This record gives sequence, C-alpha cells and structure tokens, in this order.
Amino acid sequence: MAYLFKIKLKGITKPPIWRKVSVPENFTFLQFHEVIQIVFGWYNYHLFEFREKEYQGNFRITIPSEDDFDFETKTYDASKTKLSGFFSGNMKKLLYIYDFGDDWVHEITLESVSEEKSNKAYCISGKGTCPPEDCGGIYGYKHLKQVFQEMPESEEAQEFREWLGLGLDDDEAWNPNLFDAEEKKDINEDLQNI
Repeated sequence: MAYLFKIKLKGITKPPIWRKVSVPENFTFLQFHEVIQIVFGWYNYHLFEFREKEYQGNFRITIPSEDDFDFETKTYDASKTKLSGFFSGNMKKLLYIYDFGDDWVHEITLESVSEEKSNKAYCISGKGTCPPEDCGGIYGYKHLKQVFQEMPESEEAQEFREWLGLGLDDDEAWNPNLFDAEEKKDINEDLQNI
C-alpha cells in the first residue's frame, strides 16, 4: 500500500507552498524525512522531528541523541519507526519541524491510502517555491519576497540575487510561484535514490 500525503508549509500564503506525495507504507520516518527534504528543496543541514502537536505533544519521532533533554515526551527513533505504525490507525495529521532556528513547520495530512504496490516515493503535484535554506524563517522569507516585489533594483535585492545564486542581470529573477513540470520531474528523479 501507499499513503497519499499533502504536505503544506505552515504560515506561508500568497502563494501557499505545498506538495502532494505518494509514499510506500513500509518507509521509515527517516526515509519520509528524506522525501520531504527533496520535495521542498531543503538541503538537510538541520535537525528535524515529527510531532502530533507543535507544543507539548505526547511523542516525537527523530534521530535520538543522548543530549536530548525532553524527558517528558516519548521519543521514537526515525530510522526504526515505520509510517504504517502511525498511519494505519486513526492518525491523519502530523507535523514535521525542520531547522529549529528558522522553525519551518510542515503540516502533513493523510489524504488517502492506495492499494498500489510501490517501493518508491513520488511527487504528484505542488505549488510555490520553497524558501531558501537559512533565510530567517517565515519573516525572513516574507522580507525576501517583499524586497523582490517592491524594490527589485535595490542593493538589498542584488545581495539576495547573489546569495540565491541568480545572475545579476534583470532577466534572471526569483519566482515564489514556481513549481512546474520540469521541477516535478527533477524531484521524482531524486526520489528514486531513497
């Protein structure tokens, strides 16, 4: 079986940023983490965890560390815990938090379960460009979009272009709305390696 998830980046609208993915039920949460990293364009530079609530949840799924100080919350090892262990019952929603500094919260919703036999994940659809890594969270991302929309010729916009690896000419622009067939194709090629 495969799970069809819609994963939405919380707190970002105009445009919203989301992806729909099909993931085999036997994937571990560590593999699911890798799927999310690829479909959103993150670089896996930071820590992550899955939880049922943003604050004071009953459990977390992550790579356990002996430095963990969160003793009141049950911690499951992401490399050993399978999706089917959580999504075969009543669980329909979960949060994925990535980068505890920028604090990117992804809302995961189980939309359906397919009888499809697959051992690979794939991206079905999506909307919006993922924020750049280490841009300062939601507020840094909103500022980046504002600079490009309102002051595209400013020195700050030029600095952002350099930081994003864009050309300094006016023809190459950063587009927060971009999610197209070519990007989906590239994502699905990368997902084959999980």
